[in-house]
Amino acid sequence: MPHENQLVTGTKPVAAPSRRSFLKGSGLLAGGVVTSGTLGALAAHTAWAQDGHHDKDKDDRARRGRRSDYGELHRTPDMDGSHILALPRGFSYCTFSRTGESFGNGLVVGRNHDGMACFDGPGRTIRLIRNHELRNAAGVFTLGVPVPDALKYDAKGMGGCMTLDFDPKSKKLVRQFASIGGTFVNCAGGWSWKKTGWITCEETTAGVNQGFRKPHGYNFFVPAWANSAVQAVPLKWMGRFAHEASVADDRGFIYQTEDSGNNSGLYRSIPNHRGDLTKGGTLEMLAVKGSPGATLITGQTVGAKLPVEWVNIDDPDPNLEGGAASCFNQGRTKGGAAFNRLEGIFMSHDGRSVYFVSTSGGQKGYGQLWHYVPGDDKLNDDDQLVLVFESPAGSILDSPDNMCVTPNGGILFCEDDANALGVDDHDTHPLAPGIENVNRLIGLGIAGEPFEFAVNILNDSEFAGGCFSPDGEILFVNLFGNATPGSGMTCAIWGPWERGPL
Repeated sequence: MPHENQLVTGTKPVAAPSRRSFLKGSGLLAGGVVTSGTLGALAAHTAWAQDGHHDKDKDDRARRGRRSDYGELHRTPDMDGSHILALPRGFSYCTFSRTGESFGNGLVVGRNHDGMACFDGPGRTIRLIRNHELRNAAGVFTLGVPVPDALKYDAKGMGGCMTLDFDPKSKKLVRQFASIGGTFVNCAGGWSWKKTGWITCEETTAGVNQGFRKPHGYNFFVPAWANSAVQAVPLKWMGRFAHEASVADDRGFIYQTEDSGNNSGLYRSIPNHRGDLTKGGTLEMLAVKGSPGATLITGQTVGAKLPVEWVNIDDPDPNLEGGAASCFNQGRTKGGAAFNRLEGIFMSHDGRSVYFVSTSGGQKGYGQLWHYVPGDDKLNDDDQLVLVFESPAGSILDSPDNMCVTPNGGILFCEDDANALGVDDHDTHPLAPGIENVNRLIGLGIAGEPFEFAVNILNDSEFAGGCFSPDGEILFVNLFGNATPGSGMTCAIWGPWERGPL
């Protein structure tokens, strides 16, 4: 595979000794080194898209995957013969842990498979911890996460997480169990410091006014080592707001996204004890230096480096039912910046900078990719924020939600087609006849145009939870699904990654 600083051109990239050795050498699961070359290459994507390259004929070719080094996409059966995905030739996949599937002692897999992360599992397995974004009314447990009542945060909450152990050799699911519950709208999340576990995030501020017994809008921790359900403990100091995703850097700082329309901020939590999130800490919101109250939804320049700072949130657990100011309004009053629907976030190879997605940001509302780069404290440098990609058309990228930084330093977006801007919103796909609002996995290499890597040909569900196995050989991703049995599931994809930039 190419080195993370090597630009991938239209020719076949030169392979490194092995994907496994590359990852071991980096010491990290996935990411991309922060360099001016990387930022320049990503900026070139938007220059390509805005330079007349998104006319209808070229859009159609892009949707068939012809701009990918991996080649055209084809309807591909999984190991059971079911046609779930379209993938490039040479790639294979299996599907498992479907909505409504029986497991354990008469239990069933819940609905709405969402954010997810990979860890080393027991034996030689790969451990996945997966969110279930249930939005049932309070106390309605249909296809909820089956956790014992004594371990739930809220007896009327039906959401939570499941843990799955997958055998990479046989490509089979070994075990699955509910790992945390009594929560609500578990959307995405991210690794804790040193990847000791999964921070699952509630994308809601519902509470007693909506029939629940307790307030919601918090983060919870699921340790990667736990082999049964754990007690759900809210991390209230990390904020009460419509959380989407979070991720810890190598200092233990945790970056969090907020998905609340135009009133969305980027937050940073600094724990008092980075190895124990129950010990409290401080919450901050990102602001642009010299531009208090900046709105970064439109009118931004790709590649421009904005100096940024952090403002303190005095009351991270506001009594919203009693009229207290929200975390966003507190930060905004102090000059915090506003985005449109911040969702996926992922750490880069350097262990300090993060990429994050604005799902509906940009001039046309098709989505933005941002890069936050901390300054060098020794040099007294400013922290910086850079817009590295903005989608000019729905056919190129439409409503990115979850995302991951790949083992080669590229970006992989999970689409959640929420855009409804009319004729420019190309919702159908020739590989998915009869489906409107088609969702895809879109790749963004270190150089070259964005490209289509996978298409959901089963239903109109979003992709979610994209993450690579610790050795980088298997991509895991979810189909969100609905209440229909079998509509949601986890997919494991493997194949000739060396052919392209992922």
